[in-house]
Amino acid sequence: MNFVVDFGNTRIKAAIFNGNDIEHSYIFNSIKGVIEGLKQIPDFENCIIASVTSAHQEFIKALPKGKNVIVFEANTAIPIKNLYKSAATLGSDRIAASIGAFSFYPNQNVLTIDAGTCIKYNFVNSNNEYLGGAISPGLTMRLKAMKEFTHALPLIDLDKTYTELIGTNTKDSILSGALIGASAEVDGIIEKYLLNYANLQVVLTGGDADYLGKQLKNRLFANQNLLLYGLNTILKYNLEK
Repeated sequence: MNFVVDFGNTRIKAAIFNGNDIEHSYIFNSIKGVIEGLKQIPDFENCIIASVTSAHQEFIKALPKGKNVIVFEANTAIPIKNLYKSAATLGSDRIAASIGAFSFYPNQNVLTIDAGTCIKYNFVNSNNEYLGGAISPGLTMRLKAMKEFTHALPLIDLDKTYTELIGTNTKDSILSGALIGASAEVDGIIEKYLLNYANLQVVLTGGDADYLGKQLKNRLFANQNLLLYGLNTILKYNLEK
C-alpha cells in the first residue's frame, strides 16, 4: 500500500493506493488535520510527499517509524524526460500532475490544465518529454486582484453558479470578467495547442475544474485526483529502480 500526500497552497490532499488504484482519498485543511488524520488511515509501506510549502516537514516527523518516505524534489527520478530549462524551480505540483496525465495517456501529446490557486498549463509530448507550459491567475486570484489594484471595485466572492456573458451590475460584471474571461482564456490556449500538436489529449484537474469543465467548448478528460495519480506513479517508478 502507498500513501500519497500533496501539500498545496490551500489544501492538503492525500490518498491510499493499492497498486494503480485509489482505495481511500482525503482532503485536509491544515497540517494539524492531516497529522490527526494519520490515526484513521490504513497501514501503508511507502509514502511520497509533494509540497509547495514547508508544512510537510512537521508531517514527516509525525509519520510512524519504519516507513519508506520519499519527498518529491527536483532531483527525484521520474518516468518522463524533463526538458524544462529551469527544472530546479519547476513546481512539484506541475510536474506531478503532468505525470498523472502521462500515466493515463503515455506516448501521446497531453496538455494538463490544473485550475487551482493559479491556472497551470503543462505539456508532455508524444515522446514523453515535459516541455513546460504557462501559469496564469486562478479564479479567486482574479477577483482579489481587481479589489487590490483598484480604488472602487469591491471584493466579490467566487460564485460557481455564474454563467452570464453580460454582467448587468458591478458584481456580475466582475464575475463575468473573471470567470467567463478565464474560461475563454483556457479555450484559447487549448486551440493554440491544437494548431501545433496533432491528436492532443487535454486533461483538466484542480479545485476549479468543476466550474471550468462546464464552460469549456473543447472536449477534455477531467480527473480531480490527477496529481495524486502522478505522485503514485513517481513513487512506484522509484521503488522499481
